[in-house]
Amino acid sequence: MNVFLALTRYSWYDFSDATVGLLFGLAGILFGYALRGLIGKFQAEAIEKAAKNRLADTDMEIKNRLKEADIQARAEVVHAREEFEKSIKQQKEEIQETAARLAAREENLDKKALLLDEREQETARKRDEIAKRDEASRLRKDETETAWKTAAERLAKLGGMTPEEARREIYAKAEAEVESETGMLIRRAQERAKEEADREARKIVVEAIQRYSIAHASETMTTTVALPGDDIKGRIIGREGRNIRSIEAATGVTILMDETPGAVLLSAFDPVRREIARLSLEKLVEDGRIHPARIEEVVAEVTADMDRAIQETGENAAFRAQVQNVPAPIIKKLGSLRFRTSYSQNVLSHSEEVACLMGMMAGELGLDPSIARRAGLFHDIGKVIHQEKQGKHALLGAEFLKQNGESPIVVNAVACHHEDVPADSLYGVLCSAADAISSSRPGARQEATTIYIDRLEKLEKIANSFPGVQKSYALQAGREVRVIVDPGKTEDSQAAVLARDISRKIETTMQYPGQIKVIVVREMRCIEYAK
Repeated sequence: MNVFLALTRYSWYDFSDATVGLLFGLAGILFGYALRGLIGKFQAEAIEKAAKNRLADTDMEIKNRLKEADIQARAEVVHAREEFEKSIKQQKEEIQETAARLAAREENLDKKALLLDEREQETARKRDEIAKRDEASRLRKDETETAWKTAAERLAKLGGMTPEEARREIYAKAEAEVESETGMLIRRAQERAKEEADREARKIVVEAIQRYSIAHASETMTTTVALPGDDIKGRIIGREGRNIRSIEAATGVTILMDETPGAVLLSAFDPVRREIARLSLEKLVEDGRIHPARIEEVVAEVTADMDRAIQETGENAAFRAQVQNVPAPIIKKLGSLRFRTSYSQNVLSHSEEVACLMGMMAGELGLDPSIARRAGLFHDIGKVIHQEKQGKHALLGAEFLKQNGESPIVVNAVACHHEDVPADSLYGVLCSAADAISSSRPGARQEATTIYIDRLEKLEKIANSFPGVQKSYALQAGREVRVIVDPGKTEDSQAAVLARDISRKIETTMQYPGQIKVIVVREMRCIEYAK
């Protein structure tokens, strides 16, 4: 500072430019050093302050982490203690359950030991009773033999017979008594078994009939074709009757023109021809061109399409009966049943009804309804083959089904539904029952008067062929036979045996739908007159 003041004493102009520059440079350096020292001081203070702050933050973080570690350690200790207590509690419960089971097992063993002791005592008591009974039976047998010998000797003395003759006489009497008692036992057993079987069978059959109800309409030999108007009848007849003659010649049916409005009648014994004529006439009426050339052309087309129609009919029948995976040959034969009748009953409708009845009854009996419906639908398929081969339709149908890969159960059910072969399963019995139900329902079939009378006469003839029968009457269209026996020749016990023998002979010698009830009547009337 003193140097600076000494320098100021001199005039500015006394110094040279170099000296002034040197002074200003020295002053700048000093000022720079002073400024740098001040800045360094400030920076050092800032760094120190930052270091203190970071140290404080580090201390705080260390304290927080120590606190968290302490809390976590305490939580783990608490959790470990809870888990330990829980495992101890579970072990105690398991020990208690094991102890309870052991106690119950010991109690059961004690009870079983007591029961075994009681059973051994009961067995010993029964063994003693059996021994006593055996001894009593032996004594009674000895007494019986002694009494038998005594009675035989007395009879020999009284009647003048030898012991051998008396023995034969007693044996004959005992045999007669046993036969009488046997007849009564047979009758009681048959009545009881028949009541139970009738009750269960009636329940199943009635259930099936109630669930399947269909209106029966007898097949006739005529078919009605509806017309859009009466003026079309003249066109069908044609000039001088040439159109109607062409239709009758091409189809083989007779066309009946009556006063019925809007309809004509086709008459023929062959249902296939009637169906061809019906389809041809409907097609001609729809087309409007009715002349001999067109008639022959349409009839030829319809005849060629009959195979397709038969196939569709078979497929629809299988669909309605819920029968699947039917081979094409069987479908074709099944469709042909639509044009066959039995006692004026359509065979295809009858087969569908039998299939439904069999399915319902099989369901009631716990059998497979699908197998039952299949056998019922195919049971009369031999009636189509019957025209091609000779033999019974049941056996022909079974052979045809076997050739086309049907199961042995279905084949046997079809073959035995008229008892031509024995039934291997319940499906054959169900097929016979369902066929009889469908055939014997009111209005299902029509029989000729001569066949009806022959059946009644044959029933009465079978009943009259047995000894002791006075008269017999076939009632209720051959569903019941009442047999009146001579009370002097037939006992009550023999009446049951006679009813069974008559029913067996009817089963082996006659063919009939449903069942025939045989009633044997024995009545003793004693008449006296007071004079």
